Amino acid sequence: MTARPIILDANILIRCVLGEKVPALLAAHAATIDFLAPDTAFEEARKHLPTILLARGDDGTSVVAALDELNAVTAIVTPVPASSYELLRARALARIGQRDPHDWQVLACALLLNSPIWTEDRDFFGTGVATWTTALVELYFADPDPGPAEH
Repeated sequence: MTARPIILDANILIRCVLGEKVPALLAAHAATIDFLAPDTAFEEARKHLPTILLARGDDGTSVVAALDELNAVTAIVTPVPASSYELLRARALARIGQRDPHDWQVLACALLLNSPIWTEDRDFFGTGVATWTTALVELYFADPDPGPAEH
């Protein structure tokens, strides 16, 4: 069986480090799903992890371990370099509009690979690309032929 792609947003990468469900889903489906994320999603996760940990009451001692764990995620989630999706910048920005222009890279990767997006962010709704939340993404994983992306 050929692996199917799905693009992960930064909030899913953060859940890879801080949660239990996302890492379990990645491990369970790595053989049949190509997990990818733009390189900037990893940068965004690196930026926000320390703040999130401090807000949860961490005294800063877990930050290095969390960042190391995020780096280890690249064994399952392939970073997509900007050179691969940069040509789709204008198209992605036109679709995501004013909702969150900072997420254009995730959308550009999805457009490049004709792939859905795994996110908890509603900003991708209405962009012409299917989106999946953690609560429902297993439906995508389990369906051997999900058909064309929903618009």
